[in-house]
Amino acid sequence: MIVTILLEVVLPVFVLIGCGSLMQRIFRLDLYTLSKINFYFITPAAVFMSMYHSDMSGTLLGTVVLFYGLYVFILWLIGTIVARSMKFPSSMRAAFNNSIMLDNSGNYGMPINALVFKGDPLAGSMQALIMSLQSLLTFTYGVIAIQGAKLKGNYRSMVIGFLKMPVPYALVLGIFLHVLHVPLPVFISQPLTYAQQSLVAVALLTLGAQIVKYPLRLYRLDIYISLFIRLIIGPVIGCGLVFALGLKGIPAQALLIASGMPSGVNTSILAEEYANEPDFAAQTVLLSTLFNVVTITGLISLAKMF
Repeated sequence: MIVTILLEVVLPVFVLIGCGSLMQRIFRLDLYTLSKINFYFITPAAVFMSMYHSDMSGTLLGTVVLFYGLYVFILWLIGTIVARSMKFPSSMRAAFNNSIMLDNSGNYGMPINALVFKGDPLAGSMQALIMSLQSLLTFTYGVIAIQGAKLKGNYRSMVIGFLKMPVPYALVLGIFLHVLHVPLPVFISQPLTYAQQSLVAVALLTLGAQIVKYPLRLYRLDIYISLFIRLIIGPVIGCGLVFALGLKGIPAQALLIASGMPSGVNTSILAEEYANEPDFAAQTVLLSTLFNVVTITGLISLAKMF
């Protein structure tokens, strides 16, 4: 089973990431444009179509929100305790908590979900909801934590930044039209379907191009502590919550796999934007993505038992 998962799910993901990294080395891709295409069109289209075609009941939707809320709260508690025990300064505490709480549920988690569940609408809609909640967390807690640490944040810009995010609007609109059974005309549904189908390739190529710009350093203990919490403790928490909430089948599998994503690229973007431990943030993104080859393979194998 592990060999099959490695060859059919994990290896295709990292082949695309590797191609993105190689293309960035050779052609110096325009990351700004790639990110904008992903962020403002492909990802919102995938979220909208996932929720529009969702088989998720209102009860399950509430359960996913509860799961995610408990999941990030427990991670925050662990991160706070570890940061205080290691006597991190306030700037490092913010960067450390962001590295373990803000994961790559979008341009990494969505493709993994699509490959594992073969495009299953229920699994896809659950991952889309997790990604939307992650975006909400990133541009609320993630920004506030850094601004509080730097003591010079403009909270008005944080609110404006959140309101500009297209993913929450796509999520709400997709659910709304799904509940009302509103048919989509072909000239709208077909372009959105094309965009959704391009998500895996474009998102992973972009991720590969993004992470290659980070220099690799292997000497910082705080980075490995972050990796351990993000890649090992995170799935343990996810597994415990799946049992506690009585989830089974695809919902349990999708949430368990979602709990094992590497640190998100937004962690590094926020760190660079606010000049708050950018080197630490970049290293956690790069190394957690590399180590995830091993951890996500094991986690998918475990999820298949539910």
